[in-house]
Amino acid sequence: MEIIIEPDATALAERAGQVVFADLAKKPDLVLGLATGKTPIGLYEKLRARPDAFAQVRFFNLDEFFGVPPSDSNSFNYFLHFHLIRHIRHQEKNLHLLRGDVNDLEALSREVEEKIKSVGGIDLQILGIGKNGHIGFNEPGSSLGSRTRPKTLEASTLAEYMKNIDSRAPVSSFAITMGVGTIMDSRHLLMLASGSGKAEIIREMVEGPITSEIPATCLQLHPRATVILDEESAAKLKRRDYYKWVFENKWRVGQK
Repeated sequence: MEIIIEPDATALAERAGQVVFADLAKKPDLVLGLATGKTPIGLYEKLRARPDAFAQVRFFNLDEFFGVPPSDSNSFNYFLHFHLIRHIRHQEKNLHLLRGDVNDLEALSREVEEKIKSVGGIDLQILGIGKNGHIGFNEPGSSLGSRTRPKTLEASTLAEYMKNIDSRAPVSSFAITMGVGTIMDSRHLLMLASGSGKAEIIREMVEGPITSEIPATCLQLHPRATVILDEESAAKLKRRDYYKWVFENKWRVGQK
């Protein structure tokens, strides 16, 4: 797991954009997994600066609330169109975003797994992290081998989400999410976290034991996981200075 610590959220977004564009340069028809939340917004603003780069990209997303249609401003489908999709050149056939307005989440879950398999797997999956350590909507206790499935959400997860939207209408307590195992199958994971409110869970994710009680700790097992933090979210890392030194000197590897 590579830890990159940037001064602030603006620099974090800039670095994350560089990571995405580097993967795109290697594979123009990248299979890209998208995440929602406040932190990725800065990244999506950077990606919008090169709208033609995504013409061949295949898009998936991590999760969605049950019963919420794409036209609803509280849906993650709407969020991704608002902050990224509508600003870039893309093909509708390459959009595989989850919908909440379905009757059978189990059937949709199977469909998602098959669709991911049919395109050869996800190349780059963008991730955020919840204060309880969830990735996607994989709440504490989720199996580290879980696949895409319906999920019941914790009250704390819903409360955190409701703080960030204008609507007072409650969103669903149920969702569909890629499983931890599904996420871990991605070739490259890119996690973003910012703000002091994420400092404790980042410390546990990076330097604590691997446990299903903190699903994000599974990233410790991934062969190519990039974690980009700002100073505030990295504040409680015991080896923070070492991570900085490693990143600053990585160019020396292989040099004579």
